[in-house]
Amino acid sequence: MQSQQNAQKQHQISLFSWIYNEVSQSFEYQGTRFSRHQEASLAANLMRLRVVYSDLEVETLLSPLMLNLSQLNSLGAITRTSALYCVELGLTQALTDAERNAFIAIEGVELVEVSSQSPRLDVAGLLVMDMDSTAIQIECIDELAAMAGVGEAVAEVTERAMQGELDFEQSLRSRVAKLAGADAQIIDNLCEHLPLMPGLREMIAELQSHQWRLVLASGGFTPFVGHLKQLLSLDAAYANQLVIEAGKLTGEVIGTVVDAQFKADTVLNCAEQWHIPVGQRLAIGDGANDIPMVQAADFGIAFHAKPKLRSAADAAIDKLDLRVLPYMLLDLS
Repeated sequence: MQSQQNAQKQHQISLFSWIYNEVSQSFEYQGTRFSRHQEASLAANLMRLRVVYSDLEVETLLSPLMLNLSQLNSLGAITRTSALYCVELGLTQALTDAERNAFIAIEGVELVEVSSQSPRLDVAGLLVMDMDSTAIQIECIDELAAMAGVGEAVAEVTERAMQGELDFEQSLRSRVAKLAGADAQIIDNLCEHLPLMPGLREMIAELQSHQWRLVLASGGFTPFVGHLKQLLSLDAAYANQLVIEAGKLTGEVIGTVVDAQFKADTVLNCAEQWHIPVGQRLAIGDGANDIPMVQAADFGIAFHAKPKLRSAADAAIDKLDLRVLPYMLLDLS
């Protein structure tokens, strides 16, 4: 799919036309000769660094940076099913901080480090996802609170919890208590309008095409994860259960609270249940409550994340959407 989309678009820089659209093994551009490699055949002594982007216009900014890399040995086009572009740099040594910062400074460019130890796209794996602000664009508790007329009070507590300033269970019960007396119909109304995170469907489809297991582990609520599980054909979904009596929210949750430790345990338990090999267990989230989960995984990803989680994760998606995730994985098929 992506190769067809690439062919339909015009690369303004001949170097990138060669990378994506031609088959010759070498190319001379502005006095520098470049060679190519395939994803599965990069020399073992070279480091992989992937440059992922969605807008062809950034190629005019990328090409001079690439020309100035003395450690650049070869280039490769990394193709996935989503409509992003990805050039893999085969490097003899790591970029300097100044070189790295020059790439990062380009709007809409993600740098992805990949190694021989990275998870494999072409091997069945597990991805455990947070829901709010990761799989969907909203915080469900905040939306419910707004519909119940207590939005401002709840949103303040949510933000403090996401920053890691409050104990999660304490903050959860405090926020849910403010919903006491609200009509339960607001849950169904919100389920009908959950805004999926951009790139979610494409990411899930690509992983599922390689027999990956997909799970939601959320500090939110069961109606929403259940809705997404059915909508996206996910393998499992865990969240907190709200108490409803006579059509009204009581302001309570029952059962085991899905907190940070529960999320971490979900990674390990699901991996054991489905016999996921070590190295293939992934987790992605955005808030401090996701830290134990991403640390329990073999590869933890921070998505547009709060600072505490970003510093704890193995990798981050900071600018683009969830379609980036498959580019973080090796496909050696």
